[in-house]
Amino acid sequence: MKSDFQIQKDVMEELEWDPSLRSEEIGVAVRNGVVTLSGTVDSYTKKLAAERNARKVSGVKAIAQDIQLGVSPISYKSDSAIAEAVLNALKWHSGVQENKIKIKVEDGVVKLEGEVEWEYQRANAKIAIENLAGVKTVLNLITVKPQINAGDIHQKITKSFERNAAIDASKIKVEVLGNKIVLSGKVRSYVEKEDAEASAWNAPGVAAVISDIEIETPEFVNGA
Repeated sequence: MKSDFQIQKDVMEELEWDPSLRSEEIGVAVRNGVVTLSGTVDSYTKKLAAERNARKVSGVKAIAQDIQLGVSPISYKSDSAIAEAVLNALKWHSGVQENKIKIKVEDGVVKLEGEVEWEYQRANAKIAIENLAGVKTVLNLITVKPQINAGDIHQKITKSFERNAAIDASKIKVEVLGNKIVLSGKVRSYVEKEDAEASAWNAPGVAAVISDIEIETPEFVNGA
């Protein structure tokens, strides 16, 4: 079994490997496979990058995100300027229905509300604005309007798993409850778990994905 010390070491090395991050700004603590990230970075993008890199490490069961965002005076933007930038970013993104999204900005925190037909449209709305200067965080409250045929959704998700080389479809159970998808079973890594969840989210009209997938603890042989 991979020790907490080894997981901590691997996460720190993964953070150092990312040229967009200054690893000395980020603290890493591990307990029972749960990684806690702390420290202060100057952009929302770096905060997300730190979490994304930690997820890649084998043995990581969960991540507690405690990184704070400190926007420098150079990067400071007024709420009205941020709102205008957000509106333009959504307008020019081909994968976003900007006419169905409402925007609110308060102290650099952007709140998105509204209703779209697909999960990718909801996700793209956040992606389109999270890199904008002055944005501290994004609250994505956009909902997906259910337009789903429960009769074939199970087959679509299962086929998606089978096409993905990183997913062992035989170990994941898919249950359809209206417009909600419940996933269960065991996978080999955090990344495989996320890939399965992402594939389920890609199904048309899905409003929620409930993941009960467990991560198998890898066994390590001394001297191997």
